[in-house]
Amino acid sequence: MRLPRWIAAGAPALLVSLSLLSGPLTGPAETEARAEGTITTGSAPSPALGEEIAYNVYLPAGYDRGADRHPVLYLLHGRGDTMQAWTRVKTVLDDLIAAERVPPVIAVMPDAPWSERGSWYVDSRYAGDDPPGRPVETALTRDLVAHVDATYRTAPIRQARLVGGYSMGGAGALRFALAHQDLFGAAAVLSPAVYTPLPPSDSSARDHGAFGEGEQKFSDEVYRDLNYPALLPELDPDLPVRLFVAVGDDEYANPDPADARHDLDFESAALYNAARRSPAISAQLRVLDGGHDWTVWTPAFEQAMADLGPGLSVTPPAGLPAPLHGTPAADWAGGVAAHADGSLTLGYAAGGPVAGQEHRGRLDAVVTRTGGWTRQFGTDADERLYGVAALPDGGVLAAGYTKGDLDGKHAGNAADDAFVARLDAAGEIRWITQFGAPDAADRLYGLTAAPDGGAYVTGYTRGALDGPNQGDKDAILARLTPAGELSWIRQYGGPGEDKAYGVAVSGSTVHVTGSAAAAIPGTTPLGGLDAWIAAYTADGARTWAATAGGAGDDRFTAVAVTTTGLAVATGASDGDALTVAYTGRGRQRWTHTFATPSADEGAAVAPLPGGEVEVVGYTRGLAGVQAGGADVLTLRLDARGGQRAAAQFGTAGDDAVDPFAEANLYATATPSGQVALTGLTYGAVGDAPGGGDVFLATVDPATGLPG
Repeated sequence: MRLPRWIAAGAPALLVSLSLLSGPLTGPAETEARAEGTITTGSAPSPALGEEIAYNVYLPAGYDRGADRHPVLYLLHGRGDTMQAWTRVKTVLDDLIAAERVPPVIAVMPDAPWSERGSWYVDSRYAGDDPPGRPVETALTRDLVAHVDATYRTAPIRQARLVGGYSMGGAGALRFALAHQDLFGAAAVLSPAVYTPLPPSDSSARDHGAFGEGEQKFSDEVYRDLNYPALLPELDPDLPVRLFVAVGDDEYANPDPADARHDLDFESAALYNAARRSPAISAQLRVLDGGHDWTVWTPAFEQAMADLGPGLSVTPPAGLPAPLHGTPAADWAGGVAAHADGSLTLGYAAGGPVAGQEHRGRLDAVVTRTGGWTRQFGTDADERLYGVAALPDGGVLAAGYTKGDLDGKHAGNAADDAFVARLDAAGEIRWITQFGAPDAADRLYGLTAAPDGGAYVTGYTRGALDGPNQGDKDAILARLTPAGELSWIRQYGGPGEDKAYGVAVSGSTVHVTGSAAAAIPGTTPLGGLDAWIAAYTADGARTWAATAGGAGDDRFTAVAVTTTGLAVATGASDGDALTVAYTGRGRQRWTHTFATPSADEGAAVAPLPGGEVEVVGYTRGLAGVQAGGADVLTLRLDARGGQRAAAQFGTAGDDAVDPFAEANLYATATPSGQVALTGLTYGAVGDAPGGGDVFLATVDPATGLPG
């Protein structure tokens, strides 16, 4: 905070139990004696300074008896304070670790006596003798970090390091996290003494030479060069930073109206709003009751650790395999199929030419056989794929929608039409069937091969394809013969918006899943958007239907039939990943929910031996080691719905989800016992084409990670 020069940045400790993010610290250790960590002192040699860096270090309970590696917190004190200031959070760390809200961490609390304890943690360019500036940033980020990694059981990766600080230390923590993305993956920035564009005239940031140059104690140019507005545009999105900013609502109010903008509550909000617009930062802001002292910093530290601590990991995240598929334009995932010979067929929509083939316009459909051929086809309008399915003869089916005349029989079409295409084992198109209501939108979102080599497809229509439209969009299910003839179509819906997303066939039963905005025939509405599943005979007669979820918004996006005959549907229920198994009579056999504080959703189901399934989706929370924004989520569930494994992987960008927060991910079991999956990514992998690309990966069900 910018304080008058006569007010110290530190204040006497006052521990309070305020927590806005969660309740009191409780957990497995609450009913027994709580194990406590220890604080000792140490010193690190610093070639940059030519002297030792003194520090306190918190070691978690049991450190001396264990062999595990631990994440590290680097905690920077405020102006005028010492390394003793942060020792007051020992109890908070003990409680957080005992309650398993954060992993056991090491906390390093360096002393910063240089520049009269007003170094602002930067490399000073001040050469005066009052006293001269020192390379504090280099000393702490290079020399201290290297010493800690060599002395303690740490992990020398950015995912295992968090830097935090209050007041001047908050400014230092922010500077370290943004200027050294290779070192730190997260920062807890409490009441940061940062000002834009320059500090007010009475700020102590001008007094000690931290932002000086030559004989001048303060330089406008140096300050701007070292401040966060200069750093934000240079950040690398592939090294994401998680930022937690907290400030009190009773910060010092400058009596000069011209300097009101520099009050730290205002500056903290400005920092948050600038940081959250960077693609490299995920930011949180909290305003607490209190001023510029430990009545704010203690609960703010607890909240910061509750938010950032679970993301600390001594293991680096698992990434996506290279290469990515697509073009420099926007591309979308469209399905994956596994063949008996071990090859895979990938489907996607491409915004440009692929493999030297002609780009017809806007989005084209692309079907690619690994190690073999690529076929691109489309019109001058949009074509999207929403599923590919393997055929016994090595051929493949593909389905989606077109806004043009894809089959040559719909001249002048400008509305969305459903289409299904069959390609042979060499990639030649054998037939394309396009259908839909004239001048109304029709889309296919799900595809499965029929036992005779035909297809079942599902999606929605705004028109009337099988009797009158019941209102807005109706779900549809259609059967195509092996020759591509439309055998029958069924329309299913109520007065709201109804869509079907998933379809699976087992013997003579076809299962369809989707979402409904109001009551649909044969079901009981639950409130909000309802997830639903329905069963049909091979002739298109609906035998049963059921809804799932709660009073919020729910949907089933995919369905598969297990080796034991259960229909397993997955999707989302009020922000959680929901998976439900149904018997042949439509009774729920089991339900599984995967929930984090962030968004989670199931997008595909792959059957495994013994009635198990692999559920694939996305999460913005923690199922393993977080890679970036939205990650690919894999869940291995046993035949009773018990969770045997959970994992996540991906890039620093969003994976498996599109900008509209809808999953764009497909999966299928392979003959070798793995699960092949494909999805959309906005991250960088190898020589990524850019603009949103498509990944293809195979995962081991035992680990849920790419093999």
